Amino acid sequence: MAELIAQGPNPNERWRRMLRTGEPVVVGREAGLWSVGWDAHVSRQHARLTWQGLRLLVERLPTGRNPIFLAGEENARFELDAGGHFVIGQTSFTLLNEHVSDEHESPRAVEEQTYSPQYLRGLRFHNADHRIDVLTRLPELISGAGNDEELLNRLVNMLLSGMPRANTVALVVCEAHGPEGHDSLGHGASCTTRVLHWDRRLGTGGEFRASHRLVAAAVGRGQSVLHVWGKSQAADPTYTMAENMDWAFCTPLRGEACAGWAVYVGGKLAAEDFRSLRSERDPQRDDPQRDEAEPGDLREDVKFTELVASTISSLRDVQLLQRRQSTLSQFFAPAVFEAMAAEKPEVVLAPRETEVTVLFCDLRGFTRHTERSADNLMGLLERVSKALGVMTHHILDQGGVFGDFQGDAAMGFWGWPLAQPDKVERACLAALAIRREFESAAKQPGHPLADFRMGIGLATGRAVAGRIGTTDQVKVTVFGPVVNRASRLEALTKVLQTPTLLDEATAKIFNSQVESDVARLRRLATVRPYGMESPVEVSELLPAAAEYPDLSDADLKTYEQALDAFNAGRWSEALELLHQVPAKDRVKDFLTIYIVEHGRTPPADFNGVIPLASKGG
Repeated sequence: MAELIAQGPNPNERWRRMLRTGEPVVVGREAGLWSVGWDAHVSRQHARLTWQGLRLLVERLPTGRNPIFLAGEENARFELDAGGHFVIGQTSFTLLNEHVSDEHESPRAVEEQTYSPQYLRGLRFHNADHRIDVLTRLPELISGAGNDEELLNRLVNMLLSGMPRANTVALVVCEAHGPEGHDSLGHGASCTTRVLHWDRRLGTGGEFRASHRLVAAAVGRGQSVLHVWGKSQAADPTYTMAENMDWAFCTPLRGEACAGWAVYVGGKLAAEDFRSLRSERDPQRDDPQRDEAEPGDLREDVKFTELVASTISSLRDVQLLQRRQSTLSQFFAPAVFEAMAAEKPEVVLAPRETEVTVLFCDLRGFTRHTERSADNLMGLLERVSKALGVMTHHILDQGGVFGDFQGDAAMGFWGWPLAQPDKVERACLAALAIRREFESAAKQPGHPLADFRMGIGLATGRAVAGRIGTTDQVKVTVFGPVVNRASRLEALTKVLQTPTLLDEATAKIFNSQVESDVARLRRLATVRPYGMESPVEVSELLPAAAEYPDLSDADLKTYEQALDAFNAGRWSEALELLHQVPAKDRVKDFLTIYIVEHGRTPPADFNGVIPLASKGG
């Protein structure tokens, strides 16, 4: 496996990257994964490297300002054998072609010790300053890694710089655990070991072989495990894992996002180190008066690795949660997420009866658009998706919950999962924002939404909200007559020629909570929608006068006076008042036409209610 190691002037300025046959890479100060950002003498794009299977072709690019040195001499184009190196600025690049064994059945260790996290927490560092200095770089290491590959590379480098006695550090994963786990070395273990990333100090070459027994023991037990194969530098080679390694410990990364992951650290024991190891106290004993680690003691290296592993696993768990939340955000509104953060999801999502305000918004002329776009249905779908996106965006922006799509319509509601005393105002602000965006698009020829119109119905009342559905499929929505009423009101917007209608319950709350400089309301009529027994007093939602000067507050008052006269049967007076409302107001046509169609005389049984002959009028 061909790899390139870049080493800057400082120990932590280092990376190790795999080279693939026939795939050129560019190294430089700003070269993505192959960047050496620590060296100002390296140009942004300095050299092209191509692994040819046996040798590495190195070519200086025209953008490379400084020379490349091979064996102390400038060289702009050359081939490099494994083990060779070249220098740019203050950075040395070394080519390795080493074998790594993902899985190796090692001989049983001469010495084994297991360290619980509780034991390591009570152990004091012998040289705390150096450890703390390395650990302080961990936040920068995490935030600066653009992907998992870079994170693993930086993590291995940091561990190497933090443990001078370690020759090799690797990130491994133990996959496909057996049903009995790894309670003992080699017994009941059915995992395979895979190396994610590894590195070693220069000058400590040789084959890297990860001990499968050690990895399985650490991951299975969930604790750091140390194995020693040689008692000294003169140990029997039968018990030596590799030329540069006669001890190794493995520390698992706990957490769902790092299941089976572990840090594998190995090195060479001097005779005094082994004596220190043999003199350690039993790490499993609950001793509150633990000594600090001795200079030749491996326990502090294990503790240091535990701290790093704990931080990385916590980070990956947070990232996993964020990815899940990002995915679920397509299905749950922010208000639902906030509620689930404070309470169990099954409790939050359980259906319950509550007071809600429902907004039902529908596109106008969708059928006509479908017929016109029969040869470009995907284009139509994209435009409709943008329109529905406008609706859902403003529903969610005002703290509402998106309830459902129904063809070319969207439904949202307020008042669940948490009570919202200002739910009516929020719903009205969402409706006005939707209206504002569609009206703005209508003024821009060529805009995807330019020829779309919409209608909105708002209703308030009791409903069942939460996880609703069957045993096979569920969704978070709202159910009850209030939803049907909002839908009927939306349909009535076509009859009354207004973008937004409210029912009486919503209007009553609006009048007690919403100031006129935010939005305005006018009563339009009392109607009995087709198929409904009870009449509904409908009101129109309007922007504030400053935003919508076509109708002044005086005009709205005149219309409502006309409505009062109409309901009282004084139709001539009503008609006269309606004529005082500006002609551009199309809403007044509904009452005007009704009066004219009945000869300006109320029927004998007239009670102020206008029956509608169909859903659309």
